[in-house]
Amino acid sequence: MPANKKLLIISPHYPPSNLAAVHRSRLFAQHLPSFGWEPIVLTVHEDYYEEALDHNLERLLPKEQRIEKVKAWRVTKPRLIGDIGLRAFFQLRKRAVQLVKEERIDFVYIPIPSFYAALLGPYIKRKTGVAYGIDYIDPWVHRFPGSDRLFSRHWFSTQLAQWLEPKAVKHCSLITGVAQGYYEAVLQRNPQLRQQCITGAMPYGGEAADHEKVKELSLTPYLFQKNKKLQLVYAGAMLPKAYQPLEQILQVIAVNRSHFENVEFHFIGTGKTPNDPEGFNIKPLAEKYSLWESVVFEYPKRIPYLDVLTHLEASDGVFILGSTEAHYTPSKTYQAVLSKKPVLAVLNAESTAVEVLRIANAGEVLDFAGENDLNTIGNKWMSCWERYLDFYKKFDPHNVNREVFNRYSARAVTKELADLLNQIPI
Repeated sequence: MPANKKLLIISPHYPPSNLAAVHRSRLFAQHLPSFGWEPIVLTVHEDYYEEALDHNLERLLPKEQRIEKVKAWRVTKPRLIGDIGLRAFFQLRKRAVQLVKEERIDFVYIPIPSFYAALLGPYIKRKTGVAYGIDYIDPWVHRFPGSDRLFSRHWFSTQLAQWLEPKAVKHCSLITGVAQGYYEAVLQRNPQLRQQCITGAMPYGGEAADHEKVKELSLTPYLFQKNKKLQLVYAGAMLPKAYQPLEQILQVIAVNRSHFENVEFHFIGTGKTPNDPEGFNIKPLAEKYSLWESVVFEYPKRIPYLDVLTHLEASDGVFILGSTEAHYTPSKTYQAVLSKKPVLAVLNAESTAVEVLRIANAGEVLDFAGENDLNTIGNKWMSCWERYLDFYKKFDPHNVNREVFNRYSARAVTKELADLLNQIPI
């Protein structure tokens, strides 16, 4: 039997980091050996992370997994450089080249963000001749609110991204993303990539074993207590372009308050920064429509991943709110289905999560056509809500189409990555 090929995954954040993106690398690394690829994960030692650590995440890693850790520059006061990919750039670069040579690595794979880590790819290729690929967990060149304001922080970030990205992808052999929309603009800006690159879109995959770990650890919810109301949980960061859809929903709820007297929406980890318990983002909108702590509750600070799953499983239903941007596909879709709770989702019609939820018969979806179609949300919210209540009353997790959903399991998604890797001349 031929030996596995070796893949170096450069992921500056990795468990015990509690950032959402670490699960992309974690699950790929977990399942790749089943498909003929032996991963080595190169990351930064957790002593240099800014975010709170989640050591329970380390209990999800295979014991035999090989992880290499480097040091980084400390965050200074005042905070001049925070990005871990910059603070550890030279340390990652040095160790990556050593590993490629010593371990006879066949391919280098770099999930981004950190976006600056992508610049390691061309350097490694130049020094060792080993090909590299970039996985777009988020778009790099991206216009945030405020990007058009000259000399603002977001303006500088956009200008820098536009300058650096072509350098990072110039000699790339593989470009992947959570959805095609995450990297399609890269191909348009760099048309030569269509000839030299293999591309592929793989969504975040769901991992049923993570939910089993919640039971094994006997974790219990602590942010809210079960009561006689219908409690829905939204867990995860709020994207800048998700606030307009949310405001449409809150406006309609305020007008139809009597229909929501026995309903609670709990927003978890939606704050301005990961570690600030007072960094409310949802509260001001809820107060604007007099819904705060009657219908809407927010816990801004990010909580550990397994604690998130615990609260999803303690809820009556899961609320998913997408973005006006077509490319955004929430990873929380798969956690929601695996929590075995009925899902209520408001998503851009082009999001791949729409199809996942509908085919799996996992809940109700209100889809809309983007920023110019926000009125659709307000106009259809009440009818969608009524359908959801009917769905909730009849919901049986055994009726969720697991066979269809298995196409989106972490193992199945990793197989798609392995199939792409196998197409690259090595």
